[in-house]
Amino acid sequence: MLTAAAAAQETGQQDEDTGYTPGGQSGYDAALVAIEPEDTAVRVGLAGEDPADIARYILASNGAAAGAQISPDGSQVAFRWSITGEPQLWVAPAEGGQPVRLTYGNGITFFSWAPDGQSLIYGADNDGNEQEAFYLIAADGSSERVILPAEAGAFRVFGDFAGGGERIVYASTARTGLDFDIYTADVGTGAASLVYEGRFGNYPGEVSPDGRLVTVSQSRGEDSNDLYLLNLETGERTTVSAPERRAAHEGVEWFDDSSGFLLATNREREYAALMEYDIEAGSFELVEAEEGHDIENVTLCGANDRWLAFTTNEDGFSVLHLRDRRRDRALEAPELPAGVYSLHCSGDSDAMAITVSGYATPGSVFVWDFAGRELHQTFAAPMAGLDPDRLVRPESVRMTARDGVELQGLLYLPDESSRQGEGAPPVVFFVHGGPTAQSRPNFDAVVQYHVDRGVAVFEPNVRGSTGFGHTYVTLDDRENRLHSIRDLVDMLEALREDGRVDADRAAVVGGSYGGYAVNAVLANYPGNFIAGASLYGVADWVTALEVASPALRASDRIEYGDITEERWQEFYRENSPIRQAEHIDVPVLYSHGVNDPRIDIAETETMVRTLRENGVEAVYVRIPDEGHGWRKLSNQLFYYRLQAEFLEEKLGLGEGE
Repeated sequence: MLTAAAAAQETGQQDEDTGYTPGGQSGYDAALVAIEPEDTAVRVGLAGEDPADIARYILASNGAAAGAQISPDGSQVAFRWSITGEPQLWVAPAEGGQPVRLTYGNGITFFSWAPDGQSLIYGADNDGNEQEAFYLIAADGSSERVILPAEAGAFRVFGDFAGGGERIVYASTARTGLDFDIYTADVGTGAASLVYEGRFGNYPGEVSPDGRLVTVSQSRGEDSNDLYLLNLETGERTTVSAPERRAAHEGVEWFDDSSGFLLATNREREYAALMEYDIEAGSFELVEAEEGHDIENVTLCGANDRWLAFTTNEDGFSVLHLRDRRRDRALEAPELPAGVYSLHCSGDSDAMAITVSGYATPGSVFVWDFAGRELHQTFAAPMAGLDPDRLVRPESVRMTARDGVELQGLLYLPDESSRQGEGAPPVVFFVHGGPTAQSRPNFDAVVQYHVDRGVAVFEPNVRGSTGFGHTYVTLDDRENRLHSIRDLVDMLEALREDGRVDADRAAVVGGSYGGYAVNAVLANYPGNFIAGASLYGVADWVTALEVASPALRASDRIEYGDITEERWQEFYRENSPIRQAEHIDVPVLYSHGVNDPRIDIAETETMVRTLRENGVEAVYVRIPDEGHGWRKLSNQLFYYRLQAEFLEEKLGLGEGE
């Protein structure tokens, strides 16, 4: 058996510990046999013509609206829409009507309304390198200009408008290349001023209505952050919450008089509650809590903060809650499609935008009028010819790990009309990234495709996932990393005992950290999964933590340990898939974007080289014009068609027909 280090050394790459030299964004091995997207037109057949083609599911996903924001006067809604093949900025009348496209470039990364509602700011990078330029565009698209051009090596995070819209607040690594400092910039001239020199991850949030203060979040693990207030005039930073036991602080909503704000936090709690912070007193007060569920999406709407909205996360599904603060009473929430919600209010308008992504709803936008108690559908996602009645609602499944920890996941089962052959269907595990993300019942084109093809899909929330309390999210920290990998095996065994899937025909798929999970479970627990697909995944934690993009550095120290310390160097030298690859004995599909700033493409290529040298099938897809994930429709169609064919072949789908 050839080890990964030896495989790398055979190519002339020399490193005493890892066996290779990290290549960064341009460090791929051109001599390594790889499949790259063909420069051909997008091919989509007639609806129902080719049930083996995943294209219509991908097109439905790209037809989804995302991140809808309502204008300050409540008349328009802006959203991201990838219907043209890349994420662009669109606006539509709040009560419904024809959307208008505003941007035409490489695809946007974020956007936000200016306070006057006459323009919007947005960001764009270069083919996924995450080094953004900031632009200002008129709300009717009639004019557009650069506020801050892209700067080589500088990562930015937009915060908010200040000074009535004359300035923006943002974070940038321009000074050191690593630390996020807080800046303001003049919207008219682009002239930037350094307000605060940060250390690692400091990100501005919401500016107070009086323009004096901005909230600043400092990363403290993948799931947590400390919260501060930064005076934009003096540069003085004061602590709001930096508890000894780390906590998450999200969704800050300032009161109109700038006396304080509401937020969702699990400070001194298992689950995030709605809290009020009083600036003068420097104290928190509990407003509302839901037993066993996180509160999310805290939103204040209307003049004098009359209306309050938030959601609860109940086994991944969002439940909407509304309250009239003036009369101190709950309001009946409108009926919405089941799924995951995001909320947005702006200015003094009584209107709130609601984006819905559900198992049968790719991404639709609704506007709720608090004053009139009316719900308007602003945007309905096109279904690309799919029958929504055939889309499957997942079941929340709980099981117990070998050490007694209760685990949870979402199980999608094909109906009788979709199944192929006799007996229980094969199953694909889709492992989320993060690692502290959560598998939730939003629209997933690839999942629904496989289910309609007769394959069960299981989305595990292994220990370390968010949504199940503070304790649960910490159970995979540092030395416990492989416990979460072992959970995948325990979950597969529980599904075997359940009997509704064929656990002898199980594959595992994941991207980013999920790609690491694929590598790790195949290497550490051979004999359980018969195939895998690792998308831009971590293979060597030593180099991954050493060359991580600045946005990841601070949180990595809590989640994985400080890689500059010898103890963690030794731990990850032993416990990285790149040093265990010789134990992988099943086919694996690998893929990576050349411009990935988060995970070195050389890690994936070393895994590919090792498996091939050991006689194990390792298909490799290299995408030149992508970074950490596939943004472009053409690349999505190319890759996911190939992945679907690979998985169906390995799971024996269609055999004997």
